Amino acid sequence: MIKIKHPVSQVRIIGGQWRGRRLPIVAQPGLRPTPDRVRETLFNWLAPTITGARCLDLFAGSGALGFEAASRGASEVVLIERAPLVARQLQRNAQLLNWNSGLEIVTADALTWLAGAGRPFEVIFLDPPYADAALAPTLARLVKHGWVATGARVYLETSAAQEFPPLPPGWELIRQKTAGLVRYGLATV
Repeated sequence: MIKIKHPVSQVRIIGGQWRGRRLPIVAQPGLRPTPDRVRETLFNWLAPTITGARCLDLFAGSGALGFEAASRGASEVVLIERAPLVARQLQRNAQLLNWNSGLEIVTADALTWLAGAGRPFEVIFLDPPYADAALAPTLARLVKHGWVATGARVYLETSAAQEFPPLPPGWELIRQKTAGLVRYGLATV
């Protein structure tokens, strides 16, 4: 077993059954947890749909969005993280919370993983590293391979200096805000 050096930071779960719990995160280039203020707004938007939802956190990083969804009653959460060190920390954090039911942590590149056979999710979180410009190709693969349930909510996050890419046909951006260096929004299918 590989030992992880001391985490450099923590992420706080802001609502639900694990409210107030702090989880360690490791240093990784491009890893930036979604700020508390943004997560609070996002989960207020998702409040009517998060309980019992199947959630996909495609660029999991710190796991802030996936852990928050589970804390607030999501029935299933799949976290995709390409960095093995970060994925191992996600596993450790799930153990800290005693979370094992309805959880899947996959070490894989999100775009490669999405090329497989899809299964529809009701809530999808998309907050790739800003430098990757991965939102547009990710949206295309979600649609092409059947990952999005009818009526799903898709969270988009990018740098405040960037615009969101065009949404797939039939999708609508129903909420959008900017907070500090972050542009975020919620689309419906």
